[in-house]
Amino acid sequence: MAAIPMAELWRGGMLESTHSGHAVICDETGHIVEAWGDPEAVIFPRSSCKMLQALPLIESGAAQAAGLTDAQLALACASHQGAGLHVGMVTRWLADLGLSEADLRCGAHEPYDRAERDRLICAHEAPCQCHNNCSGKHSGFLTLTKHLKAGPEYVELDHPVQRAVKAAFEEVTDEASPGYGIDGCSAPNFATTVHGLARAMAAFAAAPEGGSARQAAMHRLTRAMAAHPELVAGEGRACTELMRAMDGRVAIKTGAEAVFVAIIPERKMGIALKIVDGGTRASEAAICALLVRLGVLDPDHPATLKRLNAVQKNWRGFETGIVKAAPGFPG
Repeated sequence: MAAIPMAELWRGGMLESTHSGHAVICDETGHIVEAWGDPEAVIFPRSSCKMLQALPLIESGAAQAAGLTDAQLALACASHQGAGLHVGMVTRWLADLGLSEADLRCGAHEPYDRAERDRLICAHEAPCQCHNNCSGKHSGFLTLTKHLKAGPEYVELDHPVQRAVKAAFEEVTDEASPGYGIDGCSAPNFATTVHGLARAMAAFAAAPEGGSARQAAMHRLTRAMAAHPELVAGEGRACTELMRAMDGRVAIKTGAEAVFVAIIPERKMGIALKIVDGGTRASEAAICALLVRLGVLDPDHPATLKRLNAVQKNWRGFETGIVKAAPGFPG
């Protein structure tokens, strides 16, 4: 099955660009409620699956042993901006473990947060690994590494941390991963289908607080993300603004190359989508359209209108076009 048009850019009354993709909504049983494109399309979930990668952190007892807070668990699921808030939390987390920035294996890059970037420039400082948008996830990996008394190269495929991540990933997606790629932060990223990723999100959505160890971990991670949207991404970002718009009722997470997921506890549903050309503006428009369809996101909220039916303006403030859902999507 082919990808279907999901988002369009119009300019001057003419269609300028079209973005196609695949999307699935699953219920708590893992069955498909609705689907667009090919549910069995194999994708790399990229950072959209960080809550799956964080499951062993809780299930192993490492989070409890380290006394991790819900804020730290939200940061473990984050693709953050590298703002002072994020960097400070990662630095303190590592110090509490008796470790340092040098123990991270994510690499350094310039922070996306403008204030922190400007501070570094003015102070003639180079960015460090704590500025990496995945440093919270890696702090979680290090917490698990220390708990397991494993070696320092925790991003290696055969390391106990990544073996635990793969096992949890395959169990919750209910699929054997057909392969893996190396993510931007150097950790393995296991492939799955769009259906498998949506099935996993629905499992998170349906997980009760007092269920099995895995369900309890899912429940806690979902609530931690929804309660701390500023840690999951950052100011101005879609994940943060849209979770705030939904008043903490839904947890959402983007991934590189236009992947987006949503966990909707009140509906016991999960969403996964992939825009095939990797266009972020399209994945943000598409997830908004699906959340509006399910009645959990206000179509007229400013955070929604920033991404769906989003008026485009040029540098002089003139309206030049609009980004909207393609005809027939989501129906």
